[in-house]
This record gives sequence, structure tokens and C-alpha cells, in this order.
Amino acid sequence: MRLTRNVLSLALLCISTASIAQSSDELVYNGEIGRIINENCVVCHQEGGIGPMQFESYEQVLPWAPLIQLKVASREMPPYAYDHGIGVQDLLGDWRLNQEEIDKIVAWVDAGAPLGDLEKEPPRPEMKGPNDWNFAAQLGQPDLIVLSESMDVPANGNDLISTHYVPSGMVADRCIKAVQMKPRGDARAVVHHANAYADIVNSDGERERYGMITEYAMGKWGEMVPDGVCRTFPAESEVRWSIHAFPGGIGATAEGEMIEDNVVELGLWFHEEGYESADNLYKQDLVRYNLGFEGERDASNLILNMIVPPNGYGMTQGFHSFDHPIRIDSYQPHGHLRLSAASIEIFYPETGRTEAISQISNWSAIWHHNHIYGPESAPLIPAGAVLVLKQWYDNTADNPNNPDPDQVVYGGERTTDEMSHAWLALTHLDEDGYEQLLADRKEKEERSLAEND
Repeated sequence: MRLTRNVLSLALLCISTASIAQSSDELVYNGEIGRIINENCVVCHQEGGIGPMQFESYEQVLPWAPLIQLKVASREMPPYAYDHGIGVQDLLGDWRLNQEEIDKIVAWVDAGAPLGDLEKEPPRPEMKGPNDWNFAAQLGQPDLIVLSESMDVPANGNDLISTHYVPSGMVADRCIKAVQMKPRGDARAVVHHANAYADIVNSDGERERYGMITEYAMGKWGEMVPDGVCRTFPAESEVRWSIHAFPGGIGATAEGEMIEDNVVELGLWFHEEGYESADNLYKQDLVRYNLGFEGERDASNLILNMIVPPNGYGMTQGFHSFDHPIRIDSYQPHGHLRLSAASIEIFYPETGRTEAISQISNWSAIWHHNHIYGPESAPLIPAGAVLVLKQWYDNTADNPNNPDPDQVVYGGERTTDEMSHAWLALTHLDEDGYEQLLADRKEKEERSLAEND
């Protein structure tokens, strides 16, 4: 939910003096405030970045200080839509500020946004350009880069879909450690999504789908695969590309101009050779799990089901269970311009209990976050338990992303249509592995409690 200005002002007034009492070095730009901005904002708000203004210096930040306060206090910025206090909160790549950092920004602006000691400047962040790889700082450059075929995207017109095959160059099966897909440069505003599958050629010379490599949608950072599992990139495979481009682009960075020679890049980091042969290595896959309505068609291939009525709301649900234990490693809901919220829960039939895993109440089509659970917090699900996926849609004028609330919204791949599914990375366990993971977590928890005592 979005806070109104009145509610937000009241919330700020209620912050206790003790919670924001900081030293003079902390509540100035040339101190703690500059550090927070440099570490959390400049990655987007820099020259050539995707932010609509630059925050690389005090002079650039100062005119925007009141807006920064508003966006930070309401948790709209940094742009990581994930509800606090519901389900798993231990996430890898979590962009959210903690409450102490939020309080410091609020207090700094209330104090007039002072600069501080001219002789002290906050540490400069390591700048990342639009074509740099997100995991390069910790993993180096990708071990393999596969490029899509290029395509020109006009300034306006209908959605474009490109499906084609590119040889991977893989000579042996390898386990993926991390993967990122990204459009080059200006194309990031026009590439709505891109899917990369691994296909292999059978003995009859026919292509067969091996599995999903990764999925990209606007704003997605990438995927990290946990230790002890393998998402395989097979030898002698081809990458099957499926790229959806929206002429003109979406969001604040949309150029509204023709993008020539648009190429999507697939970067992969692998575990060392031989990792795939290790004992007790479980398989991980990335699969699209549908929620409902989408994809049902008549004999003329027309989609039958309406998802959202004009000036109204809609909801979809999906239920999935397994005959073996699993671990949910990541969760990424997917929709278009009317999707407003999403959640994942686990229903346990034996007890009737429902457990909240994740909820996103302020979803945005330009930030498709892949929520990667921490290794000690990734939900362990017994055989027979039911994954309950829910998504909500807002086709009213109150939805700022809505291009036309009077339009009947059907399921489909066009940007103005809607989709209803979630991408889940799952590790498939056996009973022994499931029980061992539970025992390991219990032991670590007991050891932590003992150390705290």
C-alpha cells in the first residue's frame, strides 16, 4: 500500500528522538548520509544510469533532498518491492534500507540537509556502467557469454517477438553458479522480457527442450544458484531465445526512439570442472508456474478468459505440490501493467496450517525482482505440501502504471495484456537430504542460542 502524504507526515513526527539521535558526523552528507546514498542510490542515479536524476555529489543531491526523504520513508526507494514483517526476510541481493538508515535520512533532511566538514567526503562508490555485469565484482567476468541475434525495435508500433537459436559453444556439462541476462545499453527500456532455454539435438536430428537457463524481465538483477546443487548447462546445446520487445519502451528511461541492433546478452558463471560429479549433489531447475486464466484459447487461437474487467480488479491463484521434498531457492512473480501485488504461501494438508513465505504489495512492471532466499532461510517443503501462489490486478485509474482503465484486459503476451505466473527456482530433494537439511538448521540454531547465552 502507498502511504498518503498526511499519513507519512504523521509517521515521521512519531519517530522518537532517541531513534534519530546521531552524532554530527553521521547526520551530514560528508559522513554517514553520503555513505548511505553512495552505497544504495548512485548505482542507478549516475550519469548514464537508469535513474532520472544524478546523485553523485552533494550539489546534485541537495535539490532532491525532500523527495529523497519522502521516497525513502515510504520505502519506495531503493526500488525493491518486498513486504517487511511477512514471511522470509533473509534475502540475497536485498536492496532495502534498514530502519536505522531510513531514520538517518529523514533526520538529515529535517535538519536542512547539511553538508558537513568540507575536508571530509564520503567514500566514492564503485561505478557500474549500463553494460557491466552485476556479479563481476564478486565473481569476475562471466565464463561464457552468449549473444542473441540483433533486432531493430521501432519507436512505436506493436509488440515484437523474436524466437531463434544460437549455438552455446559448450563442450561439456557444467553447473551454473550464477547467471545474468541483460539487454545492451539503451535497449533495457524496450526489452520487456527474454527467455533462454537449453535445447539439445537428439539422434534423429530433432531439437528437444533440455530445460530453462534463465529468464529476464525489466529490472531483474540476476540469479545466484546455492552451493550443493546443480542447474546444468548441457554440452553441445543450443540456446533457444524468446525475446519480447515493446516499441518505445516502458518507464522513466524509455527513450521513445528507435533502438537499432538490439542484442540481449546471456552471461554465465560456472562451478569448477568436476563439480557436477560431486556426491550428494541435488538438481535445481527454474520453472514457470501458472496461476490461472492465462493461455486458454478457442479454435481460432483467441484467448478466452478475461483477467481484469474495465475499472475493476482481479485475482488469480495457482496450486502446486510435489511427490518429493523440495527447497524453494527463489521466487519471482510475473505480470504486466495491471499486476499490483503477489504472494506465495505453503499449505500443509496434514495440519491445515498455512505459512506465508513472501508477499509483494506494491509490485511494479519495471522492477521484476528475483527474490533469492538466504541459504539458512530458503523454505524446506515436505512432500505433499501445497505451494499457493496468488496475484492481484488493479485496472483502475488509481494504478499509476495503468495505460487505460477502460480497457478490457485479457491474458496474453502483449504488454497491454496480462500474464499470471511466477518463476520458482527449486531444489529437488530426497527424504534423506530433506531430513539432513532440517537437522543442520536445528543444530546451527541451537549453537547460536548457546553462544548468545
